[in-house]
Amino acid sequence: MNPDGQFKKVAMVQFERLLPGPIERVWTFLTDPKRLPGWFGDGTIEPRPGGAVNLMSGHVRGIVTQWQPPRRLTYTWNVFGPGDTESPYPESYLTIWLAPRGSEVALTLTHLPVLERFEKQNAMGWHTFLDMLGAAVRGEAPEPRQVYMQRNAARYGVDLANLAR
Repeated sequence: MNPDGQFKKVAMVQFERLLPGPIERVWTFLTDPKRLPGWFGDGTIEPRPGGAVNLMSGHVRGIVTQWQPPRRLTYTWNVFGPGDTESPYPESYLTIWLAPRGSEVALTLTHLPVLERFEKQNAMGWHTFLDMLGAAVRGEAPEPRQVYMQRNAARYGVDLANLAR
């Protein structure tokens, strides 16, 4: 056993996207329960630090740790199966930063830590959600999630019939 501190690196997934502004509109798509189903699924995010996060009909649950409208949203990320009262996975953190870029908004999404066996699936999933968010923010009807999933599974080398658990 080593009594000294150890330096370790954490796996993460990060995306950057440019979306049509203004920034307040993009923030609404990320946080308003009426807008979430169009790109993320049914859910709620209580608008305050310490607020409850319940997304994808309870599949993802967490707590808001940073609520800084319209620039930064951070919450814990815990994945639950149907009927689970405890997540079988380690807690992680999702941070979304927004910054105006002329008439557009730069979105940076960071999810960490990501277990190594889930890195490609995590990237596929966030790529899919961000594709759907982009369509919704542009005023387009997003395609069914499965269409994006298949395209992004190929991009990241994920076999949808054999997902890691």
